[in-house]
Amino acid sequence: MANLANTPLGKVYLVGAGPGAADLITVRGAKLLAQADIVFHDALVEPEMLALCPQATLVAVGKRCGKLSSAQQFINKRLVDAAQKYKIIVRLKGGDPMLFGRADEELQTLKAAGIEVEVVPGITAALAGAASIGQSLTLRGVSRSVAFVTLAQGVDKSGQESSDEVSGSPIANPTADTLVYYMGRKDASKIAQQLIKQGPHTNATPVQILEAVSTSRERLWVSTLEEMAQGKADQWFDSNSPALIMVGEALRDTTKTKESLESSSSEINDSLQNSQVLANSRRRA
Repeated sequence: MANLANTPLGKVYLVGAGPGAADLITVRGAKLLAQADIVFHDALVEPEMLALCPQATLVAVGKRCGKLSSAQQFINKRLVDAAQKYKIIVRLKGGDPMLFGRADEELQTLKAAGIEVEVVPGITAALAGAASIGQSLTLRGVSRSVAFVTLAQGVDKSGQESSDEVSGSPIANPTADTLVYYMGRKDASKIAQQLIKQGPHTNATPVQILEAVSTSRERLWVSTLEEMAQGKADQWFDSNSPALIMVGEALRDTTKTKESLESSSSEINDSLQNSQVLANSRRRA
């Protein structure tokens, strides 16, 4: 029997899969998938992404808000066990591993076991969402700060996700001009009610909710905090798709503003042209 103590340990890569679309993973991440012996992937990773590693053993270990999920300690143990059998192990996480991905727990466990580990960043859903709707999360004179927030706290004994009640705690409602809530679907109306109550956001503050960002299933709901507080988004949500709730004045529909600016610019140009014509007429006279 082989002596496992003398067997070189494999290396684990925590790879960000990005927001959803297979072609939005980083080049380094795609290369590692093509080289991996085994891939432990989140539940929300798209099938097209997994097609990038046909040679690897695929193991689903992801978590879904409100659904039965793999316990984090179980995932940690499987990664350690895999490092004793395989050379290249990929832990494929949706978005970026270092943002709401429980990467710290896996990093600590692997390092404690003497296993080499590397993090490969990915595009987080908030940035892909802003790109999709064509509106920046920051805006000169309007939004100078952005906060990424989640109310999800972990899993209970049954494997169900738990979350904080939306209270006045800093983690629930940080002070930022633009707020982006991950995994906030079931708390959407409570989030809106609390934001209106605490300020500085108001009933009229713009809200944009994106589901399945960057995939063929992407959907967008555009409204205000008032309507979200009334629960009008609750029936719109698809429980099978990840949702991103974006709140802030930077997300206000700028079409009218743009049209107004273009109109003003046109008037200025016309005025300049008329002045030039008048000046030329005077010179000819």
